[in-house]
Amino acid sequence: MSLNSAPESDRFPRISLTEPSGSSAEVLLHGGQVISWKNERREELLFVSSKAVRKPPKAIRGGIPVCFPQFGSFGSLEQHGFARNRVWSLDSDPSPLPPTDNQSSVDLILKSTEEDMKTWPRSFELRLRVSLSSGKLTLIPRVRNTDTKPFSFTFALSNYLCVSDISEVRLEGLETIDYFDNLMQRERFTEQADAITFDGEIDRVYLSTPSKIAIIDHEKKRTFVLRKDGMPDAAVWNPWDKKAKSLPDLADEEYKNMLCVDSAAVETPIALKPFEEWRGRQEISTVSSSYCSGQLDPRKVLNSFHGK
Repeated sequence: MSLNSAPESDRFPRISLTEPSGSSAEVLLHGGQVISWKNERREELLFVSSKAVRKPPKAIRGGIPVCFPQFGSFGSLEQHGFARNRVWSLDSDPSPLPPTDNQSSVDLILKSTEEDMKTWPRSFELRLRVSLSSGKLTLIPRVRNTDTKPFSFTFALSNYLCVSDISEVRLEGLETIDYFDNLMQRERFTEQADAITFDGEIDRVYLSTPSKIAIIDHEKKRTFVLRKDGMPDAAVWNPWDKKAKSLPDLADEEYKNMLCVDSAAVETPIALKPFEEWRGRQEISTVSSSYCSGQLDPRKVLNSFHGK
């Protein structure tokens, strides 16, 4: 693990993680945000917009922003809460998590400030461990109530995944699941498709989802496998062409190469009594996908992970 100064054009200091197989990751102190994850072939697996604003307090468009204490506009705070816009610190006391190789993990912490208390008057500690291993990136968020009163919050790790062509991507694991459609005033629907494919804007929160979701990139013959615990919901977002043009920190055509699949706790806020702690866990791994009669068989991809 190394702490690097940012170049003049990018004012965010970052922590660089590496591991023996050659993969790497970069984590910003600003927002506690992972902004790069490269495999052993140095291929970037996370999407970051070429037009991302790299100046505090703006959050960077891409990577894995931390949404706390509010996801989206599900509450009275700013969009996705304030944690992604704050400067975090290195956590010198990450217990009770087991120790890991400090070359391939980092522990960060964000504590409530007087500024935060004006808009969200609760005292908290938000910790995040980012761990890198061969073919896998693991994030473990923890929230401790350091207040004298109970509080509740919504939460998400917003995963901007880099894909070759959004029109060639299939998302497996959310069949028959209910979801809120944010493009339809959060009306509730049930997913009818065998797999989610993309031909237009999508902005949904799937509810009480399985612990494992597969994102299959046909063109790259690569599958992202998202495993999550403590975050029962999953948000899926792509702005498509019209919305992309309205976002100043996203280039017009970049929607084609990204897909957000978030680990989230949205429908039922997480409630903590004084001095209680919540812990979540997310693992993103990549596997090579194989073709079967010209098509990927996502069931084989998913089934191959049972028991692992």
